[in-house]
Amino acid sequence: MTLQVPEELENDHDETVRLIAAKLYESGKLTLGQAAEMCGMKKWDFAEILINYGVHYFDSSATADLNDFNQSSGK
Repeated sequence: MTLQVPEELENDHDETVRLIAAKLYESGKLTLGQAAEMCGMKKWDFAEILINYGVHYFDSSATADLNDFNQSSGK
């Protein structure tokens, strides 16, 4: 997907992508993993980014992600 943004935002490309990913996660359009991937980050690193935007990350998709993690790690 290509998103055309004002030139002023191009200088802050990474920040713009993080904001969009956070808001898509908040609205339920992306899972935590998908939003993290959009930013080129690991899920748990992206969860910290959500705090900067006031987005609560412990919801049903985060719970599912945590269950997946626990199952894959043998817990």
